[in-house]
Parts: sequence; structure tokens; C-alpha cells
Amino acid sequence: MYRPEYKVLVWAFLLMGVFACSSSKSEQTETGTGTAEAALTSPDKSISVKFSVSDEKQAFYSISRRDTVVLQDSKLGVVMADADFTQGLVLESVSGVEQVQDSYEMLNAKRRNNTYKANKQTYHLRNATGQKVDIIFQVSDDGVAFRYYFPGESTDKKKISKEITSFKLPEGTKAWLQPMSDAKTGWEQTNPSYEEYYEKEIAVGTPSPIKAGWVFPALFRSGGTWLLVTESASYGDYCASRLHAESPGGEYSIDFPQEQEKYPGEVLNPESTLPWFTPWRMVAIGSLKTIAESTLGTDLAKPAVATDQSYIKPGKASWSWVILKDDSTVYNVQKRFIDYAANMNWSYCLIDADWDRKIGYEKMQELADYAKTKNVGLLLWYNSAGPWNTAPYTPRDKMLTRKVRQLEFARLQKMGIKGVKVDFFGGDGQSVMQYYIDILNDAAAHQLLVNFHGCTLPRGWQRTYPNLMTMESIKGMEFITFEQRNADEAPAHTTMLPFTRNAFDPMDFTPVNLSGVPRINRRTTVGHELALSVVFLSGIQHYADTPQGMKTVPAYVKDFMRQVPAVWDDSRFVDGYPGKLAVIARKAGDRWYVAGINGENSEKKLQLDLSFIKKTKGEFITDGKEKASFQNNTVDLSANKTQEVILKPNGGFVMVF
Repeated sequence: MYRPEYKVLVWAFLLMGVFACSSSKSEQTETGTGTAEAALTSPDKSISVKFSVSDEKQAFYSISRRDTVVLQDSKLGVVMADADFTQGLVLESVSGVEQVQDSYEMLNAKRRNNTYKANKQTYHLRNATGQKVDIIFQVSDDGVAFRYYFPGESTDKKKISKEITSFKLPEGTKAWLQPMSDAKTGWEQTNPSYEEYYEKEIAVGTPSPIKAGWVFPALFRSGGTWLLVTESASYGDYCASRLHAESPGGEYSIDFPQEQEKYPGEVLNPESTLPWFTPWRMVAIGSLKTIAESTLGTDLAKPAVATDQSYIKPGKASWSWVILKDDSTVYNVQKRFIDYAANMNWSYCLIDADWDRKIGYEKMQELADYAKTKNVGLLLWYNSAGPWNTAPYTPRDKMLTRKVRQLEFARLQKMGIKGVKVDFFGGDGQSVMQYYIDILNDAAAHQLLVNFHGCTLPRGWQRTYPNLMTMESIKGMEFITFEQRNADEAPAHTTMLPFTRNAFDPMDFTPVNLSGVPRINRRTTVGHELALSVVFLSGIQHYADTPQGMKTVPAYVKDFMRQVPAVWDDSRFVDGYPGKLAVIARKAGDRWYVAGINGENSEKKLQLDLSFIKKTKGEFITDGKEKASFQNNTVDLSANKTQEVILKPNGGFVMVF
């Protein structure tokens, strides 16, 4: 959106065929004027970014899709303890346009082989005292990413107290947003853990009901364009951020964690020596299909650290605690769940909290040895153990320092344990973010897989640290077992997640409860629950149902749960709308799995375009006529590549071709 008060002294006309090798001052830029405007387009030219420095010497950007403004003039800049990069800015030069290309493989994603192509341009600025900052933009066919770079070298740490980066949505835009919990609230003061429900299709500018703000990813719809706002590549040299609770005029700004969200006595807000790159701020842009299929969150993450990856094996896991709770963490029950995993051809069994007190290391060694004979690996739970929580579960003193952590990991490696689940983290401050990274690095050194619970959003970490299998960061199945109101919300909640929380990052929702929950009236149907095994993405998918529950389902359902893949080669959006419907297709080898879930308590008749599937005959499992029953049919696409499906209220289905 053009601001009429700007005096535009510069247009940098960027042509796809011109890739200037010089990063020196652009010929079109007048040094020292401080005002400029430029445009950068995606490779297919569908998305463009306009960068501006106003007469008031403040930096802005706007984004258009197919010549329609989808993000109006939005602020850029940060405030450091010894430098202000929000005002008094002068554009010194603009780099030439560079073409960015990347390809990478991931076992823990919606697509095994990924490619990223973007056009990149850097805007070199200085502030009123001559200090320098670069703002780097990359525009791909599925979105826009930008970050700040502070050049030079320093021995002292630079400290950022505020980031004014904003995202200004046009009037009439609708939003799907999850409030951020206030720090030190919830059970045993363990918030924030990204465990609130999404506010659905609200007007932009609606304040968050919680003062801590809104979490990433944040979903918006402006006219016919969807935008998913989040961040990527936020490591131990920056805090995790969120959106401010207030968004006057539909302008959402970056906010930092609350004061309590740090390792006691250590760092909350960002600080680092120079040179210093901030995390990527990113906006996936396009149709809802674009959002559901995009890998932008991992495209922007750092490549995998150099390490032996032979032990990294995604899989499926049995887990007693979610239904049977604390009393199930005993030797005999866990042995049954190992047998259950083996019978289901699942790779892992997760043994949850208090195993050290109720089973002990010596008997755990026996279980690990027994599981090995069944070709099942054990995963063990740990408390993050910081003084930020009073959660009583143990082990709670084995992760906190590197010395103790390495001793514990070495012991687990010797025992043959395959991975750890670490719970109850202390928020999004920089020191806590560094704690996550330290655990991942030390776990990798001992060939251990990692699952974080009660935690922040991954933000692309699973690419950089391939031993990170999954993270909770969601109000998942365990909450349904606690209260009826969570079960009531489940159908709409699950149909939100492919377009938000699970869009880029693995999510340990712990799905698929086919036999019911004690004392809870489950609202999702058995077909809906079965479909979650395909709709939800997690490097290790921990299933909620028990051995006794699995005995109650038809043989063809049990066979499906044995065979559903842990690694996907491709993913396609078929149909959906956040909070109402999600139909996703995923490919593994030469098989396509199509799964759909209904988020509303009303029947839906769908016409699904499955023309991308070359095989014509498949299996179709959906809800039966009786409550909590299944039916199994064949589907034939030979006559028509459009398949009609009738979804029961809150129902679901799976197809296999």
C-alpha cells in the first residue's frame, strides 16, 4: 500500500533475469537521503514485497498477491540497549537480486524431499548515529520471509529490548488465533505450553483474552488469500516471540516473553555478540492449499547439523499413561504395552513419569532387554527439573546441567534406550530456548531421539536437529481425558491444526482413541479418530488407545493401524476449512492415504478431486451405521476421479490406494 506522504526518490526495478553480483550501493539510491522504495517479486511473480523508508526515516514493508495488497504498510526495526533501529534510518544501498535455491531430505515432515526457491534482496541501512543493520527479504512462490542482520564484530553482547516488526492486515480480514497463556499459570505453574484453544474466524484487531498475546502460527484470511504468520530458525541466540495481545487497526506486532519465562538469573530477551542474524519472520501466502502444502517453516531453518543419523528412525509408539494414567507406570503394565507395540508392528513404547521410582533403573534394563527381543525400542520420560515448575514427577534432576545430563544420556545409551520425553519447560525466554538446544545436542551425541512436552513451538528445529521427533505445544488428547469440555471442543480443534500448529512442525497430539475414555463422552467418532493417524504429523506418533481397546475394533482397522506409515513422501491438500473440515492425502512409496475429519456436528457431502492418484481402486474405512462402529468398502476411481464421500457429524474416513 503506497503512502502518499512518502517522497519517493528511488525505485529499484528488479528483473528476474538480472542477478546483480554487487552488494554495493545501488545506482538508483541517493546516499544519505533516508527515503527509498523498492519491490521484490517471487520467482513466479505472484507475490511482491515493497520496502520503504519514509520521510520520517522509519522502515516499512508491504506485501501484494496478484496485485492485491494482502499486508499493508507494516513496521520494521528493533531497539537495542545501545542502538535504535526504529527511527532515524537511512538507506545506504540495496543489493542486487540473488536467486536462492535449496533442497533437503527430511524423514519427519509432510514431504521427504523438499525444494526451496526464492528471490533475495538485502537493504543496507544505518541509524542516526551511524550504526548499521541489514534487512534481508526472501520471496518464494508460497510466501515472504525476512530477518535482521547486524554486521561487524563485537566481544560485548548486544541486547535487544524491543522488536517493532508488525503485520498489518487489511480491514475485513478474519483471523484464527490461539491465545498465549500467562507465565506461571496452570497446573503447577507450568504455563506457557501453547495449550489454549483457537479463537476462530474473529475480526482482526480483536484483543487476546490473555495479556500474554497470541502464539505462532497465526492464520488470517484477506479476501481470497490466506496468510500464515510465524517464525523459523529461532535458536539459542534469540528468544521465541509471539504476537502482542493488542492489534489496533489490525496491526499485529512482535512481542517478547513475559519476565518469568527464563532460566532463573539468566537471559530473557535477545542478546548476542556480532555478527548476529535474527530468526526469520515469515508469512506463507496463497490459497488454503498453499498453506497446507507449504514447507516454508523448514525451508528457512538451518540445515541438519553434521552427525551420524543412522539411529534416527521415525515410528509409531504405544503409550499407557494417556488413558490409564499414573498407576500404569509399573513393570507388568509396561511389559504388556511392549507386547502391544510388537503385535501392532510399532517401533516404540513410551514409559512415562515416575518410572524411576515405580520401576527403577535395574528393572528398566530388564524391560529394555525384553523390548529388544520384540524389536521395540523404549522411550523414557523426564522432568525438565527447572525451578520454574513445581511439578512433582520424577526423574526431575537429570537434565538441568550438562554434566548431569551427559551422565544420564550415557547411561541410557548403554541400557539400549532409544529416546527421551522431556516435560514442563519454563517458557520462551532466550535461556530456555538455549536449554532445548543443549538437550538436543547432548542427546544426539548419545544417539537418543527427543520429544519435548509442556513446551514451546518447534520453529523448524526438526530440520536442524533430526533427532527431534516431535513436540507437544498443543492442547492434545490428554486434555480430552481430563474434562468433558475438552472433548466437546475436539472436533473443531482437530480440524484447525493442519492449517496452524501442524502446518510446518511435528505435533505430539497423541491421537487415535477408538475405544473411548473413562468418564468422558467423546464427541469425535471412531472414523474421525482413525483418520487422525494420517491427518496429524509427528516423527513418532504416540497412539492413545490401549491393548484392550484395540481388541474391540474390526480386523481391517487393526491392520490399517499396523500399516499406516511413519514417513511420508508427499502430502496434498484435498479439501477443508479451518475448524470445520480437513481432508489431506499423503503418499508413502506407491500408496496414497486419504483422510478426512469433520469438525462440525452436521453431516457433510463432499466431492473430492482425487485426480492426482493414478491407482483406481482403493479401500475405504469410515463410520458405520451404529454408534462407535466402522464400515469397510472399496472405492473405484476408474470412471470418475471425483469421489463422493458422506461424512457423519464429527465423523471421519480413511482411504488407501
